[in-house]
Amino acid sequence: MPSSWHRPIMSTKELYTKGARVWIKDPETVWKPASVTKDFDGKTLPVEDEDGSAITITVKEDKDLPPLRNPDILIGENDLTSLSYLHEPAVLHNLEVRFVDRNEIYTYCGIVLVAINPYFELQIYNNDTIMAYRGQNMGDLDPHIYAVSEEAFKLMERDNTNQSIIVSGESGAGKTVSAKYSMRYFASVGGAGDTESQVERRVMASSPIMEAIGNAKTTRNDNSSRFGKYIEIDFSKTFHIIGASMRTYLLEKSRVVFQANEERNYHIFYQMCAAKECELLQGLQLTECDDYIYTSQGNNPIIDNVDDEKEFGKTHESLKLLGFSEDDGRNIYKIMAAILHLGNVKISPGSGRGDSETSTVRQEDLSLPIVASLLEVDEKNLRQWLCNKKVVARNDSYVTPLKAADASQARDALAKCIYSNLFDWIVFQINKALKTSHKVNKFIGVLDIYGFETFETNSFEQFCINYANEKLQQQFNMHVFKLEQEEYVKEGIEWKMIDFYDNQPCIDLIESKLGVLALLDEECRVPKGSDKSWVDKLYDKCKKWEHFSKPRLSQTAFLVRHFADQVEYECEGFLHKNRDTVMEEQVAVLKASKNKLVSDLFISEGMMEWTVGRWV
Repeated sequence: MPSSWHRPIMSTKELYTKGARVWIKDPETVWKPASVTKDFDGKTLPVEDEDGSAITITVKEDKDLPPLRNPDILIGENDLTSLSYLHEPAVLHNLEVRFVDRNEIYTYCGIVLVAINPYFELQIYNNDTIMAYRGQNMGDLDPHIYAVSEEAFKLMERDNTNQSIIVSGESGAGKTVSAKYSMRYFASVGGAGDTESQVERRVMASSPIMEAIGNAKTTRNDNSSRFGKYIEIDFSKTFHIIGASMRTYLLEKSRVVFQANEERNYHIFYQMCAAKECELLQGLQLTECDDYIYTSQGNNPIIDNVDDEKEFGKTHESLKLLGFSEDDGRNIYKIMAAILHLGNVKISPGSGRGDSETSTVRQEDLSLPIVASLLEVDEKNLRQWLCNKKVVARNDSYVTPLKAADASQARDALAKCIYSNLFDWIVFQINKALKTSHKVNKFIGVLDIYGFETFETNSFEQFCINYANEKLQQQFNMHVFKLEQEEYVKEGIEWKMIDFYDNQPCIDLIESKLGVLALLDEECRVPKGSDKSWVDKLYDKCKKWEHFSKPRLSQTAFLVRHFADQVEYECEGFLHKNRDTVMEEQVAVLKASKNKLVSDLFISEGMMEWTVGRWV
């Protein structure tokens, strides 16, 4: 424990005397420095900010007192636990000094590494830097992602125990890059050294593929991971890498069919459109990305300093390195192209009587034949089941038409399902390529999951992401605050307990019997359940939770006070996304495909096998 934390416990009046330096809240800078101008009398505290403005703070209880500032000699410390006062303004100020004044993006907080995304490449990740951190204790050198990686590797070697690194933070904080550098470190120090068994090269080759099919441009991040992943790197008894495996979580399927303004679909689609003249992509009838509904909704398909055509080359080379055959690659691209063309299949209201209750794909539609050809399915059957559904009643069944809006929604659901199943298949194949036949001694896991998100419009995806981050935050609280401080109490160390935000009440709001998720699942089972009736039930059943509230100006949204921020969620689409259903008749058409991969993607036994492969 840092020596600076062994300080005498002083009374409040002793701390807040004339000349004491404090932080006061500011609407523009969040916090600004000030000084106490008169000893605290128990009721009021006169202070003066740096501009000379006098302020009197009324103090009814201790929490009304402003946080104390750290001595200047401690400012800029590379470990936040070295500070005399560890609270929000102290942490923010120390990080600001290190980042702005000293160009240092890394700072320790005990066993935690805090990283600030500089949004440009830094020359601090080469092999010389890796070797500099090899064998060093955490804290011996400047804070670095390699120091944390070395600590995990060293503990695995010394204690012969499995290790894991959790990379968390808000969207755009740089989590995926940090996870990638951590894996690079393990690949370097755990390399076998001979070219024939360099599994580490294949481990690193999985990154370009997963970024192509799982990352996208958002308003906050040009290369945002739209799925979570946990990678286990397997080591032998001599602590050389012998294999790896990957589990994926929460792929954002809705992005396949919809992107907000200034955002993009998954990178792979833009890579393929940019490389459409490539021999591998001949026959897919690809044109510019602006020609497809599924890649043009964001109205900003270009990413600065990124050449999508070159990126396609890297993706394909990585597929080859991981053992994907030429046929596998062609089939992957055929299915991806089919998804793009499927989005351009126009579903119109029927032309006969009661046309508002029916829908049709016109015979002159150019996209449908391309989709049928690429997926190698019967065009007539595909046309029929895009606009109709089968209803089973007792021992009989009949075909009923879909409204144009419902048919379009069903088409989009099919596109999402095809992409999701293909994503799972690619992950399964990558795991097969990385799997070792040798006995695994120990592993190091790296978790890279969505960061906390809050946008102008937040839906089911943001709710799931933020819920996952609440659980991660709880783990952080448990290990950094609860368990540590309980240990100090057991050992009889003189210690003033750090007050921290416990987010269990927010988790209870989401998880409890009459919480948000339980009410959502219940509404999905109701025959005529709707988003609006569900949110009305939330207003009634969840009003007792202090972390839940109803917006003043909306009847279709709800507010959740998360650990990071209060987020307003729009209820539209929650039920549809939670059900996540695809019409059986459409699945049957794809099961009958003459393309083995397309067929396998929709055979339940095959899907079960991939699931086992991903999670075991």
